[in-house]
Amino acid sequence: MLEFIFPDIIFIVLAYLLGSIESAIIVCRVMGLPDPREKGSHNPGATNVMRIGGKSAAAATFLGDVLKGVIAVAVAVYFGVDKIILSWVALAAFLGHLYPVFFHFRGGKGVATALGVLLVLSWPLGLMMLGTWLVVLAIFRISGLAAIVATLLLPLYGYYWLEALQLIPVGIMTALLLWRHRRNAQDLFAKRRH
Repeated sequence: MLEFIFPDIIFIVLAYLLGSIESAIIVCRVMGLPDPREKGSHNPGATNVMRIGGKSAAAATFLGDVLKGVIAVAVAVYFGVDKIILSWVALAAFLGHLYPVFFHFRGGKGVATALGVLLVLSWPLGLMMLGTWLVVLAIFRISGLAAIVATLLLPLYGYYWLEALQLIPVGIMTALLLWRHRRNAQDLFAKRRH
């Protein structure tokens, strides 16, 4: 049975706060670029930052989003947090990115942060997600499609690399990733019909 104790709750809250640091907004401010929530797709993520600021700004954003996920889970691992609770720590960091307390709860779509938390939670799972995203991106050249396909396969990968109770927070992450990419999916289907 899953039981949270006080130190676990502290790690979960800290992970959420770390996840709430929006790399896209910080990178754009440092580089003198417009707020990504106000330009392009209005999404504070690496793809939109590339549209408004180029590859170096996008790379810095992507790296920042991955690293905050890595750090949030790695710190909990360092302090010996149980791997089931670790899954909830990972979800908290991911939720922080989607709904950041520091930026009026207007966050990104979560792919890079999900990758970061998964790489520490289960490195084979993280690599499978990254590999799927890269293969689909290389074939179709559409970042949104790559994210959707990688997300759809995430529960299948998780079935092989995670314990049963870890699948609950990872399943929530999967559902939220798909929800955040619903507009991408609608746009892709609309283009296929024309």
